[in-house]
Amino acid sequence: MNTVRRLLYRDIAGSVLFVALAFLSLFYFIDFVEEIDRMNRAGAGALKAAALALMAVPGHFYELFPIAVLIGSIFSLARMAQSSEFTILRTGGLGPRRALGLLASMALVFAVLTFAIGDFAGPWFERQGDAMRARFVGDQSAGRKGAWLKDHQLVDGQERSFSVNVGQASSSGRLQDVRIFEFDLHGALISRIEAKQAVVDARGTWKLEEVLRTDWLPLPPESGPNTPIVREVKLPQLDWQSSLNAGVIAAAVLPAKSMSTLELYRYTEHLSAQEQSAQAHNIQFWRKAFYPFACFVMVALALPFAYLHGRAGGISLKVFGGIMLGISFVLLNNVAGHLGMLRGWTPWLTAAVPSLAYLGLSMAAFTWLVRYR
Repeated sequence: MNTVRRLLYRDIAGSVLFVALAFLSLFYFIDFVEEIDRMNRAGAGALKAAALALMAVPGHFYELFPIAVLIGSIFSLARMAQSSEFTILRTGGLGPRRALGLLASMALVFAVLTFAIGDFAGPWFERQGDAMRARFVGDQSAGRKGAWLKDHQLVDGQERSFSVNVGQASSSGRLQDVRIFEFDLHGALISRIEAKQAVVDARGTWKLEEVLRTDWLPLPPESGPNTPIVREVKLPQLDWQSSLNAGVIAAAVLPAKSMSTLELYRYTEHLSAQEQSAQAHNIQFWRKAFYPFACFVMVALALPFAYLHGRAGGISLKVFGGIMLGISFVLLNNVAGHLGMLRGWTPWLTAAVPSLAYLGLSMAAFTWLVRYR
């Protein structure tokens, strides 16, 4: 059995890596063409464009790897079926359950690799790419974009709501162009804090630098409906306590597609606590959590091709069928996500239905081929 395992794993892994390399080369070339146009307008060279395109490779790997697993597995298993290698393995005792178990073990390795790239390597390289682009272009706004956040606190026994705008967040975690607006229960603006830079610690303390604080002080009731007194104070530093910790801020300034699973979870919890709509981020969180398991679905979809007759269509036709299956899976996954947001469907069910549907399809085809062919 060890010999069979090595044969299958070596052949499938080689095919999957070859397909993944082909996809990445194509997308790298497309990114390089786009980046070289931007860098030429900014006065930078082709080497910098090549470096920026390289930073996007892990993100493309994460998105394309399950499709590469499907196409590579179909190619390998169909080739083995055409050359009668798989038939010989079946004659030697490789039953359907054992074959499914061997491929499931390999799919687990693929799933772990997909999770590691998507949660660690991909976001890190994307942040580095943003920082590099900002340095090459000479415009700090070309880096990570900012975000709006909300917070609720008790100030002197009265509930206050805060709207916080972060203009930009660097890869080191330092915030720039921070604005904090404080409102009372009736929605009236009480104060505004502007800071050039800020750092947020794990306990939610914002250490603001170069601060301009503006307060709108109400007049006594006997003075009539006059304009409130406006007071401005400049401070070198100011500490502002908030429930918005460093993890929430890091998640907020990231696009939803480039967040890690943990960052998405933190941000959805924050949105729910602040009574904001979290449907889109909830769906994205569950899609991110289920995405590595797509490797199991892809391997299960590829396994029936090993039980097809060797002359029932060439390898190219089967690979083309695998590509169509992969495209339809991605399409269904995206459509389900958009419909889930529009219809308000349960997030985890919306993310799981495409994978479960294709897994059921593959198992039905596998069972039929084993029993009747």
